[in-house]
Amino acid sequence: MQIIKTGLLYLLITAFSVSVWSCAVTAKTIPKPESFSLPDTFTAVIGRTIGAETAAVKGSDGKWHVVYELMLTNAKQVPASIESIQVLDAGDISNVLLTISADELVAGAVELSGRSRLEPDNATLAGDSQLLPNESLVVFIELEFDNKIDVVDTIVHRFIGQAATNPGSSEPAPVNYLMVPWDITIRTAALIEPPLKGDGWVVINGCCSAWGAHRASIQTVSGELQNSQRFAIDWMRIGSNGRFFHDDPADVTNWYNYGAAVYAVADATVVAVLDELDDQSPGTLPDPATITIQTVDGNHVILDLGGGVYAFYAHLKRGSVRVDVGDTVKAGQQLGELGNSGNTSGPHLHLHLMTRPSALAANSIPYRIWGAEIVGKVDAEQWGNASNAIDDVWEVHPVSGTTSDVPTLPMDLSVIDF
Repeated sequence: MQIIKTGLLYLLITAFSVSVWSCAVTAKTIPKPESFSLPDTFTAVIGRTIGAETAAVKGSDGKWHVVYELMLTNAKQVPASIESIQVLDAGDISNVLLTISADELVAGAVELSGRSRLEPDNATLAGDSQLLPNESLVVFIELEFDNKIDVVDTIVHRFIGQAATNPGSSEPAPVNYLMVPWDITIRTAALIEPPLKGDGWVVINGCCSAWGAHRASIQTVSGELQNSQRFAIDWMRIGSNGRFFHDDPADVTNWYNYGAAVYAVADATVVAVLDELDDQSPGTLPDPATITIQTVDGNHVILDLGGGVYAFYAHLKRGSVRVDVGDTVKAGQQLGELGNSGNTSGPHLHLHLMTRPSALAANSIPYRIWGAEIVGKVDAEQWGNASNAIDDVWEVHPVSGTTSDVPTLPMDLSVIDF
């Protein structure tokens, strides 16, 4: 939700496709593939995905993306070490979709606190792929597929390394076993209409960037690990000057996106509204002591799109919200105006889709947007090397061959005309 840039490495792969969550929005359930049965095996290192389900989604890069997190926990008193994690096609476990090496795990995994082993304050285990007793790591995984037909129904993970081999083990020994089978084609990505109108909209912190704040936004909410922002986008607007503002950026009204109309992405029912918080001063995040779980998202609207799909709009301008709880809205109906309220360092619309009417205590849902024409892309190297979104004049590379007639999930740093 914030637009201060953060860095986090994650893991990438190749291949995929999906089910429906559709236009008005109809959530289509695909017949469940036959479950994969694991053999009974003693497993000192256990795993789980964060979120009960996902779906492949076609990105504006033409690839089908499957994005998720795998949490690994050493549940025994014997230290474990990870040599590699493999993602396999459960229908043919000889088909290795991805192999994550120990070095890649060190770079692409975080502790539950969000701390990476590459950070200076984590020198004890820096560069170490150990899992100490009772320790957990979260591995960020992305699968890419060239075509929808390539997507497998179910994946399963193979753990290779050293760990306790029985309940009485006092020393680690080599292990190699399967864990965490997961059906990934039960649903499809939601199909929605544009949340904004006009030209020059930039995808910030979008899929599937290692630099974005959303990819790693795992929170402990309501007694569970949640990632409601996995596919979130912070929408900002770039001007002809290559900046997100003109004149003094400290004046929120000088930002090109400020006050832009925000629209319903589908026919829906309004289930939550907040419209009483003032804008923050652009340039820095507010004092954390002033932010609560109720105000972190600023002024906001949550829509029930049907089929267990909800849309969340955050950081709206105070006094601009035009709907109340219980209202029904049509796709394209104005909900409010883009602002800078809540935990934000600059005006933007934060939008994500989720499984519950809670901005944080929900699982993130992938989606595709009708009418989004990709016209350019902000230079990724320049963005990655910058410390904030204010100082630079951003270089935009033209993109050709895209069309608004094919709905996709816009990839990170894409420049879009609606």
